[in-house]
Amino acid sequence: MTKTDLPRLIPTGTCWCGCGKETGLGSFFAQGHDKIAEAALIAAEYGSQVAQILHKHGYGPGRPVIDEAVRVKAWVSCSAAGCWYKGTPESMRIHQRKYHRPSTSVD
Repeated sequence: MTKTDLPRLIPTGTCWCGCGKETGLGSFFAQGHDKIAEAALIAAEYGSQVAQILHKHGYGPGRPVIDEAVRVKAWVSCSAAGCWYKGTPESMRIHQRKYHRPSTSVD
């Protein structure tokens, strides 16, 4: 299933991690609970070792999963010379503000 084949989902007002908490308008998860759901999904479907999951899908030191995320245009690479960082467009904005902000000199 490709990204474009995924159905449009509608938030229900209840956190999708299963905790039962109410969510804000337009949110699927209570704050931080997307990561709880992600970790639970990985544990339920694959066990708890991320290295085993990567290996099962053909990733590892010789084929980094972060490079594949960039290749399929789900992530982007930092444009700063010599920077290895790769991430979502939002995480890239944060990364660049934090580590590559142009210095301003005050005379």
